[in-house]
Amino acid sequence: MSEKITEVEQHGIAPIPPEDQTSRPRDLFRMAFGGANTFATIILGTLPIAYGLSFRDAVLATALGVVVGGLVLAPMALFGPRTRTNNAVSSGAHFGVVGRCVGSFLSLLTAITFFAISVWVSGDAVAGAAQRLFGFDGGALLRGIAYGVIAIATLVVCIYGYRFMLLVNRIAVVLGTAIMLLGIVAYGGTFDAGYPGTGAYALGTFWPTFTLAALTALANPISFGAFLGDWARYIPASFSKRSLLTAPFLAQVATLLPFGFGIATATLVANPADYITGLTAISPLWYAIPLIVVALIGGLSTGTTSLYGTGLDFSSIFPKLSRVRATLLIGTLSVAFIFVGNFVLDMVSSINAFATLIVLCTSPWMVIMMIGFVQRRGWYDVADLQVFNEGRKGGRYWFAKGVNWRAMAAWLPATTLGLLCANTPMITGPLKDIAGGVDISLLATLLTAAITYPLLVKLFPEPPQVFPPTRNPQTELVGHPVA
Repeated sequence: MSEKITEVEQHGIAPIPPEDQTSRPRDLFRMAFGGANTFATIILGTLPIAYGLSFRDAVLATALGVVVGGLVLAPMALFGPRTRTNNAVSSGAHFGVVGRCVGSFLSLLTAITFFAISVWVSGDAVAGAAQRLFGFDGGALLRGIAYGVIAIATLVVCIYGYRFMLLVNRIAVVLGTAIMLLGIVAYGGTFDAGYPGTGAYALGTFWPTFTLAALTALANPISFGAFLGDWARYIPASFSKRSLLTAPFLAQVATLLPFGFGIATATLVANPADYITGLTAISPLWYAIPLIVVALIGGLSTGTTSLYGTGLDFSSIFPKLSRVRATLLIGTLSVAFIFVGNFVLDMVSSINAFATLIVLCTSPWMVIMMIGFVQRRGWYDVADLQVFNEGRKGGRYWFAKGVNWRAMAAWLPATTLGLLCANTPMITGPLKDIAGGVDISLLATLLTAAITYPLLVKLFPEPPQVFPPTRNPQTELVGHPVA
C-alpha cells in the first residue's frame, strides 16, 4: 500500500514494490527542477560575474554548462525504473556490488556540498532580509540561528521521505518561479544588459575564466547524477526512454531561470563576492519578504534532494543504521561543515573546490554507467544488486571480491587525469597549462572514461552472467530475469 505524505517513509534501499511505483516522469521533473530552483543555484549563477565576466559572456558560459550538463545527466534517469533502487546500488552492476561504494562516496560528496550551500545561502538571506525589514543586525548569532532552523527543517522533511519531498518541491517550483519572475519588477529599472564586467578575470585571461564559469554551471546538473535514481525508482519501467530522458534534461534547462536571476542581480550589487549582503541592500523593501520565502522553501528543496539520497544510501552500507539514523548522521556532519566553512574558512572557496571535485569525480562514473547500460541492453538482476546490502556474497555482480576492476581501472585514471588538468582558483593541477590555461579537465576525464572502459571490456570480457540471458524485449523492459 502506498505511503501517505504524513507518514514516515518505510522504504529503504531494497527494491520498491511495483505497486508503489506510482510516480511519473513529470514528478521526476518536479524533483530535479524544484531541487535546483533555489538560492543555491542563484549563488552559482553569480559566480561568473564574480569571476569578472560581462553579463553576455556570463549568460553564454552558464547556458553552455547547463545544456551540456543536462545532456550528460539525462541517461541517469534510466536506471531507477528498471532496478527499483537508487543509482549507487544500481552501479553495482558495473562497478561490482562492493565497488558500488564509489557511488556512495560521490553521493556523500554532493550531499554535503549542496546541503551546505542551501543552508548557508538561505540562512544569510533570512538574516539579511531581517536586517532590511527591521533594521536589526544580528550578526553571526542571527546567522547561526537561521542555519540551525533551516537545517533542522530540512532533516525533518528528509526523515518523512519521498512523498513529503515531492510536496515540498511542487511548492518550490511554483513559488520560486513566481518570485524570481517578480524580480523583473523589483530590479528591472536598474538592470543593464550591457554590463561589461570588471575585466579582472579570475584566471587572468578571458578563455580560461569563461571555461571556469561554464564548469561551475555544469556542476549543478552533474550533481544530480547520483540522486536521480532516488526518485526515478518510484516510476514504473513501462514509461518510454524518451520521457525518462526528457524530464531531467528539461528540468536542467529550466534552471536557467535561477541562474539568470543570479547573473542579472550580481551585476547590480556592489561586491558580487558578497552577494547575499549586497542583494538585500539593493532590494526594494516590499521584495524582502518574498526573498525570505525563496530562501526558506528553496533551502528545504535543495537540502532535501541532496541529503535524502545519501541517508538512504548509507543505510545500506552500514546495516546497523536505518534510513532515518543515517540521514541524521550525514545531516549532522553537513551542519558541522556549514559552521566551520562559514565562520572559520572561506565558504565560497570551499564550495568552488567541492564543485570541482563533484564534476571530475562524478562525470566519469556516469559515463561508465551509461556505457554499461548500453552494453547490458538495460537488463539488470534486481535481486543480485542487493547482495552487499543484505550482507551476502556472490551473485551475478560479484566479479572479483565484489569489485569489477575494469570499471575501477577506467574511473580512477579518468578522475586523476581530470584533477591533473584542473585550473580553478582552489584546485590547480600540474597540467593546468597544457591547453594555454584553458581548463580541459572535464574533456580529459570524460574521454578517458569513454575510451578506457570499453577497451578494457573488449580485452578482458566481463562474465557472461551479467548480460541478459535472452534478447526477449519483455525481459529487457522489466529489468530482471524472468522466473
